[in-house]
Amino acid sequence: MHWRVPRRPGSRPDAAWLTALVENLALTGPEGQAAVGYLDKHRVKLNTKRQSTAARWTLGRQIQIHPRYADGPADAPYALSLIVHEIRHLQQGPYTALSVYGELDAWQAQFRFLKQLTGQFHEAPFHAETIASLMSLPKGLDRPTLERARTLMRRYAGDKYRIDLLPLFPLPSELAFWLGHLGAARGAGTQQN
Repeated sequence: MHWRVPRRPGSRPDAAWLTALVENLALTGPEGQAAVGYLDKHRVKLNTKRQSTAARWTLGRQIQIHPRYADGPADAPYALSLIVHEIRHLQQGPYTALSVYGELDAWQAQFRFLKQLTGQFHEAPFHAETIASLMSLPKGLDRPTLERARTLMRRYAGDKYRIDLLPLFPLPSELAFWLGHLGAARGAGTQQN
């Protein structure tokens, strides 16, 4: 096994929980085994860290899970689904991961996996309805769809989830869109003169 849980002197006793979490992920079936295979192949480091979100990835190929999850069981379906979500971002690369398009892809991967484990998107009806709406969105570079995804993610996660700061498209596509828009506006202005 090449994925690892960093062990530092004085660190929280979350290492055993993280190890058990990954072992349990492998037991969930083909998708869980593929996720563990990705962790192993790419030597992804796992740790816990206080943050405003449930989990996050880093450019240094780490997945950081909020420590509140380490207080629960290492086979908790939602905690397992967080790993699937963050692995999707690592697979996407930073340009895609740091976009609403990338988040939609990762959320859909996470909640599809969660539904496979539990039979539902969420136990609370309001959240289940919100996620069902998110899951019905097509994946693509369509601005109205991505704006709807952004709204649904904020409804689910709350105002502290700053998806509003991310571009809708992966950065190269977003830049191309706006440069094309700018060029079209300049062309229209030139034709009127």
